[in-house]
Amino acid sequence: MAIGLSHGGTNVYSSNEGSRQLWVSTQDGLVQFERENNGKWREAQRALRGQYISAIIFERTTGTMFAGAFFGSVHASADGGKTWERRDKGIPIRDVYSLASNVVDGKVRVYAGTQPAHLFVSEDLGLHWNEIPTLRSVPTVSQWSFPAPPHVAHTKFITFDPVDSKTIYACIEQGAFLKSTDDGKSWTELNTVGLLADKNRPIEHFYDVHRCLIDPRDPKRIYVTGGAGLYVTYTGGGSWERWMSPDWAADVYPDGFTWNPKNPDLMFVATAEHNPTTWRKAGAAARAEGKIYRSYNGGKNWQRLGGGLPESLKHEFGALCLEESSGKCSIFGGTTGGEVFCSEDGGESWSCIASDLAPISKKGHERLLAAS
Repeated sequence: MAIGLSHGGTNVYSSNEGSRQLWVSTQDGLVQFERENNGKWREAQRALRGQYISAIIFERTTGTMFAGAFFGSVHASADGGKTWERRDKGIPIRDVYSLASNVVDGKVRVYAGTQPAHLFVSEDLGLHWNEIPTLRSVPTVSQWSFPAPPHVAHTKFITFDPVDSKTIYACIEQGAFLKSTDDGKSWTELNTVGLLADKNRPIEHFYDVHRCLIDPRDPKRIYVTGGAGLYVTYTGGGSWERWMSPDWAADVYPDGFTWNPKNPDLMFVATAEHNPTTWRKAGAAARAEGKIYRSYNGGKNWQRLGGGLPESLKHEFGALCLEESSGKCSIFGGTTGGEVFCSEDGGESWSCIASDLAPISKKGHERLLAAS
């Protein structure tokens, strides 16, 4: 089995045996690592060189692997990553930010989110795509924007209700947190005004939704990371609580977010200090101070993780994923500086398995945090 570490793809995995392949999305294509018999990871191959990979997903029923790319649309491999072909007929937009797959009424569906913020779906493993135009029928669509040039919002993350396969969630950065309960025929905006508990925060963060996790034990319990922090709702989005760790900066910027699918109370979140607007103003002095935190009680309390993670890190963790296997958790974090950190014991200890890759990043963040 293989797993992927990417900004806009799958970030929660489960297997009977720990995966022996890790695919990492970078600014210069895909890098595959293989786990050796001694447990160490080694680089095995590279693919799609020159493509700025944004998302990696594995469609498990067919074994097809998909990679989304900034400026490069959608690519697919049917042979475990040995060969690739572009599959984007019907997607006129080249900037693909997010990918997801689901099985609905026995049919495999692959979804692609883009910049500008649109949503596309394929029912033939990416050979042909159709837009879901209703995503842009919500009242606030004209207000969707983004602080950095070209000020165009994007569909950052796509996920599904763990019980009802026809319920889809889409995170628009910046613009809305959207939910469809009828397979994309119509959409509603969840009450994300509640995501701004601190009224002193800039208005731009009202609808800055990065990604969400939906509790399989209770789908009304939804966790969201965004530009204003980490939030939880117990009512399906009617009201929200902001959760903080005492050592988080007031303007903490959480993004990567994952958990143990067999025990969702065990969570991991990647944070940075300040936000990209602040990094931009700081120029060469910008520091994200990327960190990873763990919670054992569903986000109520958080512990900063060390044990091999840098005490002070200029870069941001641009991707975070977890694999649960027979009760054990492996966590992987990739940085805008091209490092990959791995923990095989639930976050207690970490090792750096790569330190010289191209940036693992959302488009643009790597430039803001480039070495001075």
